[in-house]
This record gives sequence, structure tokens and C-alpha cells, in this order.
Amino acid sequence: MQLHAIPGYIENIYLVEDSAGLMLLDGCSRADVETVCRYITAEIGQSLSALKLIVVTHMHPDHAGGARLLQQRSGALLACHPKAPGWYRGIAGRAAHAIDVALTWWVAGKLGKPKRHIWYTPTLQPDVRLSDEQRLPIFDDWQVIYTPGHTNHDISLLHRPSQQIYVADLIVSVKKRLTSPYPVCHPNQYKRSLERISKLQPSTVYCAHVRPLSHQDIDYPALIAQAPALPKNHWHSSKVRIYRAFGWQLNQH
Repeated sequence: MQLHAIPGYIENIYLVEDSAGLMLLDGCSRADVETVCRYITAEIGQSLSALKLIVVTHMHPDHAGGARLLQQRSGALLACHPKAPGWYRGIAGRAAHAIDVALTWWVAGKLGKPKRHIWYTPTLQPDVRLSDEQRLPIFDDWQVIYTPGHTNHDISLLHRPSQQIYVADLIVSVKKRLTSPYPVCHPNQYKRSLERISKLQPSTVYCAHVRPLSHQDIDYPALIAQAPALPKNHWHSSKVRIYRAFGWQLNQH
């Protein structure tokens, strides 16, 4: 198994190559579609049809935005957690999607990147729905680890023979310090997800926004201790602002 790291619009893109073909460990952003296609054809000299599986770890723009277009170009299967297709459902969901696209542009600006076309349909029609501890189709050396908290449907992907794991946004870096992502929609689940990864003792941890880490690089107790006790997301932040504006007391329970 060879793991190719491709610099993306705002994230690290990981492409698996083995005897079964090619697999994307995440659906990247719409701005990354041409980058991935060019890498497959020009850098490793394969046809786009060699891409057999695209996994979406969660529905945010830099993880799901390019999945559908890449599937159309390659014919690959599309896989995600069963809760992922409904993440942006309804009026509130569509509003959250628009905010998340805007946040992606904001991050790109912080990285000195130009504004690119990243809008995508916020629904997903997967070929495969992935449950906890399930082996991936075609690439059965890889196992799904359900790691919710950032959203209600995040998954990580463990390569069992080498104990390497891709955790997407479970861990990010702010001012060169490892920390929790934004948002954390389910704080208790997030802390349990960190505990679960810690117990696996992976040889290498790959993140979407952090360089590859060894197990010893990560202080899991410190990450868990500093993780938010309450939801840290768009809606909770707005609620706090409204309550403060009117001088109301926010119920913390």
C-alpha cells in the first residue's frame, strides 16, 4: 500500500494506491477536483477509472465538495456514514451549509489562497453506507472507525496491517498547537472519539489540516481536557450572542 499526499485547496488530500486500484480517503473540495485528476493521470500515470472508491468522512466543503464530480469522472463508488446524507437537510441545514462554504473561503484567505468555486450540492447519494468497524469495499485492509463529535457522522479510516489512520478533522492545529476543531457539535462524543483513537495506538495519524503525526506526538489527555464542554458551533454561538445582547442568563445544562 502506498499513500500519496496531495496538497489541496485548504486541506491535505490522501490517495491510496494498492493492487486493488486507487482510493481517496476523503472527497476533498470542489476546487481540488482538477488537482486530483491531474495527479492520477500525470503523476502516477493511471487512468481516472483506476479510482475505485471515494470515502467522505463528513459533509463539510473540504471533505465532500469534490466527491460527486470525481465520481462522475471516474465511475468510483461513493461511501459515507449513514447519517452523512442528512447533515445539511432542511432550512437550518442549508443555512449551515452556506456558512460552512463561507468559512472555507475565510480559511483559504488566511492561507493566502484566492477565492475559488467551491459550492456543491449539500446532499449525497452514496453507493455504500459505512458502519463502525466495517471493512471498506474493495480495499478490505482498511477499517471504518466511527469518531463523531465534530459532526454526528465523522468517520476515521484505519489501515490495519500498518496501523496508520486518517482522522480527517478530529485534530487540528491553531498557532502550532494541536487542538479540537470548529465546530464541535457533540462534545462528549468528541472526547470519546479521542479516547478511542488513543487506545488504538496507531503508528501514524494523518489529519486533513495537520502534518502526519506519530502516536507519541499527540497528548490525548491534554486534547480531551481542553475540548469544549458545550457545543461549539454556529447555532450555539449565535444563541450566546443573543442572550448576552438581552442580558438573559444562558442555561449551561
